[in-house]
Amino acid sequence: MQKVFLLTIGMFALGFDAYVIAGLLPDIGATFHITPSQTGQAVSVFTLCYALAAPVFATLLAGKPMRNILLLALAVFSIGNGISALASNFSMLLIARAIAGIGAGLYSPLASAAAASLVPEQKRGRALGMTLGGMSTGTVMGVPLGLVIAEHLKWNGTLWVITALGLIAMMGIAIWFPHFAASAPPSLRQRVAMMTNRRVAAIVGITFMTSVASLGLYTYIAVILNNLADISNNTPYLWAWGIGGVVGSFSIGALIDRTGKPGLLMAGILAIMALSMFSVPFALSFPILSFLPFILWGAMGWASQAPQQHELLRIQPNQGAAAVALNSSANYLGSAIGSLLGGIVMLAGLAPSQLPFAAGGLALVTLLGQWGILSSKRKHGSERKQSMQQ
Repeated sequence: MQKVFLLTIGMFALGFDAYVIAGLLPDIGATFHITPSQTGQAVSVFTLCYALAAPVFATLLAGKPMRNILLLALAVFSIGNGISALASNFSMLLIARAIAGIGAGLYSPLASAAAASLVPEQKRGRALGMTLGGMSTGTVMGVPLGLVIAEHLKWNGTLWVITALGLIAMMGIAIWFPHFAASAPPSLRQRVAMMTNRRVAAIVGITFMTSVASLGLYTYIAVILNNLADISNNTPYLWAWGIGGVVGSFSIGALIDRTGKPGLLMAGILAIMALSMFSVPFALSFPILSFLPFILWGAMGWASQAPQQHELLRIQPNQGAAAVALNSSANYLGSAIGSLLGGIVMLAGLAPSQLPFAAGGLALVTLLGQWGILSSKRKHGSERKQSMQQ
């Protein structure tokens, strides 16, 4: 498990990097004299390249030594973050974020595959949990930590810290990681082929829409707080979102096992998510309640992945890896599209204070889609039961 920990350091850096820009939007905007809607595209380009890099490079690099590809991925990731910290203009920053996203998208699925190959079969769950836990911890805690670092070292300093984490993981893998062959992650062709299954396409579509609403809104959280209540110190609200995310991600598994109804749980998650988003503008007027919508929103956002993965593994037991990887790509693609749409609607004149209502409305539309999936599932089960009785 010590070698798995080396992979976890890299995953923590990836999670840290994925959304830290969201908390740094005001500082970056001030440096380059650009609007929040423009600055938000630094999140979009990273998550878009992240979503697309994994399936594309999985095909191109299939069969190559695992250790070498992990080192290449971390090198690209670290270089991208180093250039981001040195960026002298916004165009250079966007290019650098794209480079970092490509490295992250290549590293993440390979790290999971490597972790599973490093341990006996009975310990694979723990190994995967450690690597994925490293990423979720980096994502949930990285943004508020990044803001604390930025207070002392400016936003560039936060990116230098991420660069250092990537280099530390890279050195550890170079020195201690063994040479071995591991199965390649699902290719682009495999992921596209999965979408021909209507039930898979519907579930992945719900994941995509959920991410557009939740992670797209999260990109502009600093701008929203400033516009709604003139709040410049957004760190406590980011911690609230992060704490909710930790609770949601660790508790949802037990709920799925206890109820055996991941689809119904997903509907509940979407309903609570929409309610929490609608509540943000109102709760900020009451200091005691102001953090509650952020806790609920974070919890529901992070809890939403497990029910979807559970359903995909149930309906595609022989292609589980490809189905889960497709769901992951949809999640990050949704984040990129959500960030992009948020910037577009603000450029069109929508006030940042209205974004929670737009995201909440999208969550409700997604809830209707999820209810349609549940209705179709019940109808299919009823027809199947009748045919068996005949």
